[in-house]
Parts: sequence; structure tokens; C-alpha cells
Amino acid sequence: MKLWRDPTLLVCVLISVSALGAFGQNDDVEAVRPSGISGPVRKAQPVESISDSNEGESISAASPARKASVAKSTSARSRKTRAKAKRTPASTPESIEYTADGIPKTGAASVIVVDANSGQTLYEKNADQIRAPASTQKLLTALIIAERGFLDRPVTVQQIDTMAEPVKLNIKPGDTYQRIDLLRALLVKSPNDVARCLARDNAGSVEAFAEVMNRRARELGAVNSHFVNPNGLPMPGQYSTARDLSVIARTAYANPTIRSIVCLPQLVFRYANGRTRELENTNKVLKRLPYCNGMKTGYTEAAGHCLISSGSRGGRDIIVVVLGDSKAGVWRDSSALLSWGLWM
Repeated sequence: MKLWRDPTLLVCVLISVSALGAFGQNDDVEAVRPSGISGPVRKAQPVESISDSNEGESISAASPARKASVAKSTSARSRKTRAKAKRTPASTPESIEYTADGIPKTGAASVIVVDANSGQTLYEKNADQIRAPASTQKLLTALIIAERGFLDRPVTVQQIDTMAEPVKLNIKPGDTYQRIDLLRALLVKSPNDVARCLARDNAGSVEAFAEVMNRRARELGAVNSHFVNPNGLPMPGQYSTARDLSVIARTAYANPTIRSIVCLPQLVFRYANGRTRELENTNKVLKRLPYCNGMKTGYTEAAGHCLISSGSRGGRDIIVVVLGDSKAGVWRDSSALLSWGLWM
């Protein structure tokens, strides 16, 4: 009882007890450890978060509301990521069947795969079958314009140029453009009015330009083709073959002007009134395969879906012509054949 009557002694006792307690909390205890193991025991850390290995997000265990919120956000982000992956063609492997020789099977009516440099045929299927070429023949139109040169010269649109449904850029009579700007639009977006404008500017009329097309095709060795207009819209007596189009494509591929345009995924076109429009390349293989560098699409009901595609890898250059395919098949078949040609 004397202890509690002496305030000084009481304070000393309380300070001693407090110090002993603090010492015990900070000490590395050795009492709790597996048998036969010496040294301090590693202290377990309190669990503050659980890492989701798939998304790399931290979900707080101490806060159920936060955990639910982050989990919901993570789930939504995961679904968004998966959805985005589905929209990227290159990330979604497509079912491709192969022949006994390892060549991709296609649903196209006519196919040819050639070496762009040597002209060697690597694979063909009905390559000499007479078919409607649709807008793939605009590659010949573009080649003639590029070979003529003077691409900085002005071209004034006439009323007759605009009579070209259904795909049009809607250039207006009286508007003036440089040839190079129209040529770029032709190869990237494939407008029929632009093809007519360039053809009329080059030869005086669409009919006269068709004669120029046929003469140039024969010079190149495309002897099983006949062209009536510069845009590929269906006309009696207009036809080509996969082999002939590959011959034309090889010459176009060697032309630096055309080569620099057909690889463009998009293009900003400036109208004569100053308005601009972004034109997206109609060739979807450009986005599917990083080694694809051109060339030209085509479609009419008579022709089906058509594509001339080109690619380069490790010094090897390949051209693939696919005619008479389905809407989905033309991209799948062209991609498969281009990949096969570059890796064979």
C-alpha cells in the first residue's frame, strides 16, 4: 500500500512496464519457428491486396466496396479487351485448309500467285479463265496515267466525268485538281468518277482511253484481255484473266509512283472548295498483314469479289490475284496465299 502512496515511485514503475512492452513489440522473436531452424523468423506481412495475374489490377481485401468496384472495372476492361481483339483481323486466326502440297485452298474462281521480280508462277487455279475484272483494271488505268507523267499538271473536271455510279468521290464540274491527287484517290478509294476524269484528260474520251488500255495491255503480254472503260463497271466485251492481271500488276508494282500510293492505309483528299475527306484504303489485307504493300480491289455482281494484293519479305516480292471470291473469302484467301508465297 505504501507504493500507491508514493507518487514518484508509482511513476517509475509505470515507465518501466511501458518500456518493457515496447521492447517486446520491436524484437525479432525466435520462439516460434520450425524445429531445427535457427535465426529470426520472417514475419508475415498483413494481406492488403490480391493481384489479378490476368489484368495486373490490385483488388483491396480490406475494402469490400473497393474490391467489388475494381472487380467490376477489371471485368469490363477484360470484356472490352477481348472485344477489341476480335475486331483485329490479324489477331483472329481463321480456318484455312491446305492441299497435300501445303498450298492454301481457296473458294475463288480464279487464282494466281507470281514472283513480282522474276514473273515465275508459284501457283495457279483457272488462271486463264475469262472473267470480269471489276475495279482491279483500274491498276492499268493508273499505270497509264503514271507513265504519262506530268502529275503536277491541273485537271479540270467536266460534266461527263461525273456520270459514273455507284462509287463516286463527287468531284464537281469546273473543279480543278492536280493529276497526282486524283491518281492517289483512284488507287486508295477506287472512285469511278475519278477514273473517268483521268481517262478523258489523258486521251480525250473514255472510248479513246480504252484503246490506249488495250494497246498497253498487249505490249505487256496481257493478250487475253479487252477493256472498254477505265473503271471496270460491267460492259459487254470487257474481260480479263487472273494471269493477264498479274502481268499488269507486275509492271505497276515496279512503278515507283504507284508503289508509293497503293501501300497507303488512308489518304486525306482536299476538294477544290477546301473541304477535306479522309479516304480509307479498300484493301483490307493492308491492315491484316504487316508485309502487305498493295494493290487493288474490285467488285461487281458479275465479277464477284476480286483483289490483286502484293507483299514483300526478306527481299522476296509476291503478287496474288484472286477473282470471283466471296465477300469474306477474298480477304482470307488473299492473305493466306500471300503469306504462303512469302514463306514458301
